[in-house]
Amino acid sequence: MKYYAIIVAGGSGNRMQTETPKQFLLLKNLPVLMHTIKAFAQSDTQPKILLVLNKDQQAYWARLCEEFNFHIPHQVIDGGTERFYSVKNAISAIEEESYVAIHDAVRPLVSKSLIDNCFKAAELQGNVIAAVQSSDSVRLLRNDKTTALNRDEIFLVQTPQTFSHNILKEAYNQEFKAHFTDDASVVESIGYEINIIEGERGNIKITYPIDLELAELLLKS
Repeated sequence: MKYYAIIVAGGSGNRMQTETPKQFLLLKNLPVLMHTIKAFAQSDTQPKILLVLNKDQQAYWARLCEEFNFHIPHQVIDGGTERFYSVKNAISAIEEESYVAIHDAVRPLVSKSLIDNCFKAAELQGNVIAAVQSSDSVRLLRNDKTTALNRDEIFLVQTPQTFSHNILKEAYNQEFKAHFTDDASVVESIGYEINIIEGERGNIKITYPIDLELAELLLKS
C-alpha cells in the first residue's frame, strides 16, 4: 500500500501578533514547518509528503530550505482560497490507491508513533482522526443561554486525519460549505462515520505566542 501525507500550511500570523506566518516562525532554531515535515519523514510509514503552500509563500519557503540546508523530499502544491480547496488540490495530485494523512503544518510536535498508528487504523477502518478527551468542564452557549455538557463525551480534534484516497476523492468532489472546519467534517457530510484514535496532549497547534513557548519547553523535555 502507498502512503501520502498532506501538510496544510495556509495560516497567517495574525493571532501570533507577527507578520510572519506561523509555519515559518523559529522553533528551537528551525522553522515550525520543518519540524512537522521531519516528523512524517522519520515515521516508519515513510509517506510521500505533499506540502500545500500559498503561491506567494513558495519562493520564501525555497529560500528557507536553502538557508537551513533542508533537503527532505517533498512536493509543493498550490494552496487555495480556503483550506478545503488547498486539500482538494493536493488530493488531485495523488493518482494511485493509497492512504492519506492530512496534517496541520503548525502541529510540529506530532510523534512518529501517532502518525504510524493513524495510518494503521485507517487501513483497518477506512478513516481515523486523532483526538483527545476534554479535561475541562464544557458549556454550550446558544441564544445567550449556557448549558453544561458531559465532558466525557467531548473530544478535541487534532491532526493527522487519515483516510483512504478513494474516500477523500469522493468527499472533495462536493461543493464547499462554510461548516467544513476540517477534513472529517467534509467526509462526514457524504455519509461516512468518523472513527477516533487517541491523540496526544503534546500534539499542540501553534496559534498564539504562548503556544510557541510551550512547544519550546516540550522539545526540551
